[in-house]
Amino acid sequence: MEELLVDAFPPEEYRQLENLREYTDRTGNFHNNIIFDGDTPLGLLTYWDFDSFYYVEHFAINPALRNGGYGKRTLECLLNQVDRPVVLEVEHPTDEMAKRRIEFYQRQGFRLWTQDYKQPPYKPGDNFLPMYLMVYGNLEPEKDFETIKAKIYSEVYGVTE
Repeated sequence: MEELLVDAFPPEEYRQLENLREYTDRTGNFHNNIIFDGDTPLGLLTYWDFDSFYYVEHFAINPALRNGGYGKRTLECLLNQVDRPVVLEVEHPTDEMAKRRIEFYQRQGFRLWTQDYKQPPYKPGDNFLPMYLMVYGNLEPEKDFETIKAKIYSEVYGVTE
């Protein structure tokens, strides 16, 4: 799973692997999942269970298995099982992959919130990264953006702004 995380995300978009192991072991509302099809590992999904929403921190399918419908089926399964809105971060659509990623989530029913949002750094010395939030469920950007942002910042990244 760690290999897929490292392969699927730039280093500034995930915490140090030792910290990921600690979060998995000691943080009750953080969930670290490997996605399987039978005995075959397909990908990973890490998410946080907050009182009013779920926050998907990382979602990736093995590159060799992409475009086989696994990502769509995984999200469908997740969205059918949860009882609250789901929030995730995406890069700005500055290249083809980022555009395709946003379009993929939109096809699954997510809405793009274009308010100014920056992902706090995972590691000392890294910078804030410009991102957008995408939301599935009954949240509204005008009413909920600041609350969602504050919760993610404090719980996931340990910052207040």
